[in-house]
Amino acid sequence: MKVDVYTLNGEKMTWRAATQPVGTALRIAPGFTARAFDVAPGLDAQLEAHYSADDGRYLITKFELTADGGEITHRALRLVSIESIMRGAAPHCIALSLDDGPPNMTAHDLTTTEGRILPAWLAEQVVARGNRSERMEAIELLYGIAALSGNPPVQAIQQELGIPHRTASDWTKKARAEGRLAGMSYIVGRQADG
Repeated sequence: MKVDVYTLNGEKMTWRAATQPVGTALRIAPGFTARAFDVAPGLDAQLEAHYSADDGRYLITKFELTADGGEITHRALRLVSIESIMRGAAPHCIALSLDDGPPNMTAHDLTTTEGRILPAWLAEQVVARGNRSERMEAIELLYGIAALSGNPPVQAIQQELGIPHRTASDWTKKARAEGRLAGMSYIVGRQADG
């Protein structure tokens, strides 16, 4: 599925649109529209989402489904995953500055071809002993991408870094205690579509 992401004004999403600070090092776009192609055979989708500081995540305020020369059937609707669209769109809306990277970039710019957010070598470096500040920066980024798109952040951290759930949970608690996760939250059991 291909996802194109735009500002609420219809411009292509870039790091410049990320003006709302969250956490200690991230900025996000206050809202966005995402157009997803081929979400189910012959169907395209478009959604609009706005950041809610009270909820600590993006809230979907509009969703539209279009059939390309066919029909929208109940079977096709079961194949449409709003969660997948949000997961694909959110990294385009989160901006950061890395110490050893470009001065401004989106989280999507970090995403590798394997579908990972952090390259494997960087994930290994984050997990290594003694990299506490780099680890907390990575936790903030991974948590932010997952939570803002409505996905379980601890699970995302666990999978991305290849660590046990308990370790991911512990690192998340430490990042929260440092104030790195301010403005981002995830309620266990909440569905991605709100």
